[in-house]
This record gives sequence, structure tokens and C-alpha cells, in this order.
Amino acid sequence: MRILITEDDAALAEALQFSLGQSGYAVDWVANGAAADNVLKDDVFGLLILDLGLPKLDGFEVLRRLRRRNSSLPVLILSGRETPDEKVLGLDLGADDYLVKPFSLNELQARVRALLRRWQGAAGPVISYGDLNFDTVGRNATVAGRALPLSAHELGVLEILIHRYGRVVSKEQILEQLYNYDKDGSDNAIEVYVHRLRRKLEGSGLAVRTLYGRGYMLEQRQVSADNA
Repeated sequence: MRILITEDDAALAEALQFSLGQSGYAVDWVANGAAADNVLKDDVFGLLILDLGLPKLDGFEVLRRLRRRNSSLPVLILSGRETPDEKVLGLDLGADDYLVKPFSLNELQARVRALLRRWQGAAGPVISYGDLNFDTVGRNATVAGRALPLSAHELGVLEILIHRYGRVVSKEQILEQLYNYDKDGSDNAIEVYVHRLRRKLEGSGLAVRTLYGRGYMLEQRQVSADNA
């Protein structure tokens, strides 16, 4: 999952980027509102963490422009401003949550997970299909109680596919969600991760189907008539 941090405090932004990166998210950072407004037009992110006191364009205006484009991107405001009026304004402009500085990284991580679950339609922290359980908090997967030995990138691909269960996800969408601006991926790399993931999902009741020219879809494994 790809996250954009918009924060002009470099030390705080780097701490957030490191903490979220350690949790498996692809994280980008911009230091002013104008840059945030520009990159958000690409619509490749799963969450925006937004400071209010930004240079060039304040956070309220970034949020206002985002919602004018009819974007449903989840937004978590981070701010040292804790007056009720500013909280109300931020939420009324379309923010999904508001966290006052200073805060703990554990609380931020929990709020990020909660926002992503709501946006992706998951009711709880564990997403289950067939015998596969994906824990969004611990960021691990099991099949019938057996831990799946997944690399970070394989886990990332599984997370993208399971949140879009039964829907086609293109290679481009996977690349956009798996890597931030500082890292380059390739179609070949995605094919390798999917191939490995497909083998590891054997016995789960699920399969990753390739739809040539379109992408991949996580679905229930089809049982042939001979094996029924």
C-alpha cells in the first residue's frame, strides 16, 4: 500500500517514513502543499497523511482541492492545531481522521490501519477467504493456521490482491502501490512475485488468475470435474 506524507518538518517526516516503511508500506514525502496538490492528481496513493501548516499551499486548501476532484482517498490530518473549530473544519472539508501533535507512532500506525480497512471495505483487522487469513495488523498470512513464508514484496502483492478480491488488478496498479518514487520496479519483477505467491497459496482454496493483457485476480480455486 502506498502512502503520501505531506509535512514540512523534515525530522518528523523522515521518522514517519521510516516507521511506516518498516511496516511494509511504500511511502513518499513532499514538504509543501503545492507539491502535494500536484502529485495527488496522479491518484496512485492509498492514504494521505496531511499537515495543515504547510508552505505554498496550506493543508486545508490541499484537502479542499482533493475533494473537488471527487477523490475518495482517505486523509489523516496531523496538526499542532487542536482548537475545536479547526478540527471541525478539517473533518467538514473531507478528512477522515485528525491526530494532534505530539503523538505516538503506535497510535499513528493504528489509525492508518483503521483508515485503510474502512476504505477497502474490511470490517476487522483479519481478512479471510477460503483457508487464507491475512492479518493487517501483524502483516502476516496463514493458510489453515500455517504461516506463509512470504517475502516483503510477495506479502505486498497479496495485500493488494486480497483487498481487491474478485476484481482484476493490473500490473501497473501493483507497481504503483508496491513502490514509492525512490524505488523502481518492473513488470518482470511483478510476474516473479505472482508466480511465487501462486505456488505458496496452494492448499488455501484460492488462486491468482492471470487475465492476459489485463492483470491478475485473486479468486476461489476452480475444481475440475475430474477432481470433484
